[in-house]
Amino acid sequence: MSHFFVTRRIPDAGLAILRAAGEVEVAPTPDGESTPREQVLDGARRAAVHVSLLTEAVDRELMEAGPQLRGISNYAVGFNNVDVAAATELGLPVSNTPGVLTDTTADLAWALLMAAARKIVPADRYMREGRYRIWGPSLMLGADVSPGGDGRRKVLGIVGFGRIGQGMHRRAQGFDMDVLAHDPPMKHIIEARDDVEYAEFDDLLARSDFVTIHTDLNPSTHHLFGSEAFARMKQTAIVINTARGPVVHEEALVEALDSGQIAGAGLDVFEFEPAFHPGLARSDKVVMVPHIASASVATRDRMATMCAENAVAHLRGERAPNCVNPEVYETEAYRRRRR
Repeated sequence: MSHFFVTRRIPDAGLAILRAAGEVEVAPTPDGESTPREQVLDGARRAAVHVSLLTEAVDRELMEAGPQLRGISNYAVGFNNVDVAAATELGLPVSNTPGVLTDTTADLAWALLMAAARKIVPADRYMREGRYRIWGPSLMLGADVSPGGDGRRKVLGIVGFGRIGQGMHRRAQGFDMDVLAHDPPMKHIIEARDDVEYAEFDDLLARSDFVTIHTDLNPSTHHLFGSEAFARMKQTAIVINTARGPVVHEEALVEALDSGQIAGAGLDVFEFEPAFHPGLARSDKVVMVPHIASASVATRDRMATMCAENAVAHLRGERAPNCVNPEVYETEAYRRRRR
């Protein structure tokens, strides 16, 4: 039995901590590919701690396959890939890596906003294809993010005013933007501030020049951005999504872009990831990147360190620093696993 099974390789900063604490088995999956389900199940059968990535499902079948498992350590802030209710019932603490990627994700969201506004991707392609012959006043016309040529303060609408949403707010201050925020559970906090205005969802859509999505995925936010939402936005508006792909109805987004209902989009996540609607790829109004919001060296190393520290705690029977179901520690199912 291995002490730790890692579904796909994580940065060495985390692997070093795991190897110092016990035997480590890493699935030999090439970077950029998914580990086959049977291989993931086999690893769970042999390991005391299952170290998962958000790309591999940790469901009841997997947890029941490993009666010797002591915990699940997810290398991600989100844990939609883990059946936490089943884990709690089966006595398994589940951990994640929260807080570490706030600024890195906000940086990427802001980069997408700037790239979409200023047509950076089509302009880059224009240069690489050797099409640039002479400067002209109508070449690659984009949108200002700062007050710019017309002197009007632009409006950033933030849907989801948690840590990353607040990070976008801080960045907007440097561009002299007015900021609207919609997040019902945070309404009283937003309304207590004088540097951001709380707005109901429809009002935010109607007034914003840029809309950036930072909500979680739940039944109320699934397809929150569909045809009705896009119809309420300005035709000059640009939408950014670095949250969860299914918050945006991709077919409706493609229709809104193709019809000119909105002006552009910047996407880091996709509804049926890794697949995406083919209409996105053919549109010069879209900037797309492959789920890289947390992809800085320092942030990914810190995530690996946190993940490994959680995993070691699971192995030792200690409370994990970042447990998402702490009530599990008081259950008989957990005590039976420790025996």
